[in-house]
Amino acid sequence: MRRTDRTLPLALCVAALGLCACTAGPDYRRPELALPAQYHEIGTAPISVADTAWWQSFQDPVLDQLVGEALANNRDIAIAAARVEQFYGALRSTRSGLFPQVGAELNGTRARFSENTGIPTLGTNPRSSVQADLFASWEIDLFGRLRRQTEAARADLLASEEARRGVVLSVVAGVVDGYVSLRDADQELEVSRRTLSSRSDALELFDRRYKGGVVSEMELNQARSEYAFALGAVPDAQQRIVELENLLSVLVGRNPGPVERGRAIDELVAPPVPAGLPSELLERRPDLRQAEQAMIAANARIGAARALYYPSISLTGMFGYASHSLSDLFNGPSRVWSYAGAITAPIFTAGGIAGQVQSAEGAQREAQAGYQKAIQNAFQDTENALSGVKRSAESLDALRQQVDALRTYARLARLRYDGGYTSYLEVLDSERSLFNAELQLAQSQAAALSRHIALYKALGGGWVDIADQNALQPVVKASETPRAFP
Repeated sequence: MRRTDRTLPLALCVAALGLCACTAGPDYRRPELALPAQYHEIGTAPISVADTAWWQSFQDPVLDQLVGEALANNRDIAIAAARVEQFYGALRSTRSGLFPQVGAELNGTRARFSENTGIPTLGTNPRSSVQADLFASWEIDLFGRLRRQTEAARADLLASEEARRGVVLSVVAGVVDGYVSLRDADQELEVSRRTLSSRSDALELFDRRYKGGVVSEMELNQARSEYAFALGAVPDAQQRIVELENLLSVLVGRNPGPVERGRAIDELVAPPVPAGLPSELLERRPDLRQAEQAMIAANARIGAARALYYPSISLTGMFGYASHSLSDLFNGPSRVWSYAGAITAPIFTAGGIAGQVQSAEGAQREAQAGYQKAIQNAFQDTENALSGVKRSAESLDALRQQVDALRTYARLARLRYDGGYTSYLEVLDSERSLFNAELQLAQSQAAALSRHIALYKALGGGWVDIADQNALQPVVKASETPRAFP
């Protein structure tokens, strides 16, 4: 009964402190944002199409396989997943401070003391000592310092998860864009080889005609010049193909090497153009969500810094047994115990705490400015992508008409030359123009598809979740972590 009387005031004190506990610092509120009402260019398909596996719209099984392989094996995704696990561990470590810390200790000694030092020895000599203790400590988070630190750690964890999802987004877009660029390079190589073959035949013909005295040396060298130009374009395209194959190989987690092919670039089907509102980007894009979590963490650290101005209250306790022999260790007279409480408060820190608060407030303003900048960049990316989709389609249509016209021009110029109505210069001019236009057409086809890829990358959304289902995952899920408060 007497023990209950002793501990009751302490228990009541702890309960009262818990009831009056508060949290220092400002609570997070999303800042007011000036968002545009709509984009300058508006898509034609509902925004829900951005919640599908849009890369499958290209209708190329090889591309689908490459995307799946990249999600499973890409090293950047693996690095990002491991980083999430690091932040999860940091959260658990920070949050543990909210709870009592309990430990146990068992130790034993045997020692002999000198009898020639003039210091009397009490009891037997040598003697033994055995002690078993259970001890606990707890810092009462009366002013919310630990809770704010835990809130910041959880925001850091969620930011790392959004960063990982951002890597998934970039990897998928990178693989699709790399594959489109590879098929563009293949098309350019095909055009170059076809032109080279045509000019090789023309050069042989002119060489025979020159030897027969039908054409001049000037015309022969004109044919040689055009042949050499086409000849130089082939190795350039081949080198670009090798570099793109190596890039794709590394993206999908392989060693550099050849990459299989599927549909030709002019057979790839561009995904639809989704329509949406600028405000939706705040919830759809991983980088914006990451930036907001960084702002939440910085805001929480202000509270953790301000809480240093207030007293810190800690409780410690120990219960155990101590004896000269192991057989008597757990007897009643061997019992030992203690409990204590301590309150510490800063009186003069020479600006140490004020400096920490000032630093935290500056970091919060930096994070808020970074968040606002990220939003503006997101709007810019989306506006550019929407405009690029429309403009690239118009440009591609014009280039197709140009190529058709130049093919007709080259055919008629050849007929006029064979009939003796014009010089070979007109034939060279028409074929040179056709060659350049065909190369430009292949590049424009790739650019038009890349604009669609950039649009889906800019919009973010549910397709990232679909891709993430097949991506390398951290051991723990950030969404399953405990809240900041126990």
